[in-house]
Amino acid sequence: MQTTGATIKARATRAGPIILGIDPGYDRLGYAVLKGTLTKPELVTVGCVSPKGSSHHERLQSVAQAIHELTQTYHPTKASVEQLFFSKNVKTAIKVAEARGVIISELARAGLAIQEPSPQAVKIAATGQGNADKKQVEKMLCLIFKLKTAPKPADAADALAIALTGLIG
Repeated sequence: MQTTGATIKARATRAGPIILGIDPGYDRLGYAVLKGTLTKPELVTVGCVSPKGSSHHERLQSVAQAIHELTQTYHPTKASVEQLFFSKNVKTAIKVAEARGVIISELARAGLAIQEPSPQAVKIAATGQGNADKKQVEKMLCLIFKLKTAPKPADAADALAIALTGLIG
C-alpha cells in the first residue's frame, strides 16, 4: 500500500463508534477514521492510498489489501463508502465500480456495518446543503475538525466528509 499526500493524525480520546470513511477509487482511494459522536467528532487519521500494480487484477488486489490494513489498524465499528457518481468516462466509472465492489467485500468480510451515502448526502452532512461545492465542503471540514487546511489530495478530504456522514446514520 502506497500512501500519498499528507496524513493527519490526531489522538482520539472519547469513547464512541469508530467510523471508517472511504472515497472509492481505482487510482487513488481516500480514507478517514473518526471516533466520537456527531456533536463531538474526533479525527483519528485521514489520507490517501495509491493502489500498486500494472495490471487490473493487481490494482484490485492492492485496494483489497489497503482496506484490510485499515480495518486491522483502526478496528472500525462501522464503514461509510460513498455511492458511485457516474461520470462521462464509462471506462473509468467501471474501474471505480469494480474497486468499490472489492472495498465493500473487504468491509463485509471484516464484519462491519456498511453505510452507502450518496454524494448529495455527504455534502448535506458536511455543510447542510446538498448542492455545496468542494470548496464549501473543505471549509466546513476545517471548521469542524479545527484544521488549518483541508486534507490533500481531494480524495482524502472527500473521505473525511464521508466518514462524518457515517456518524449520522
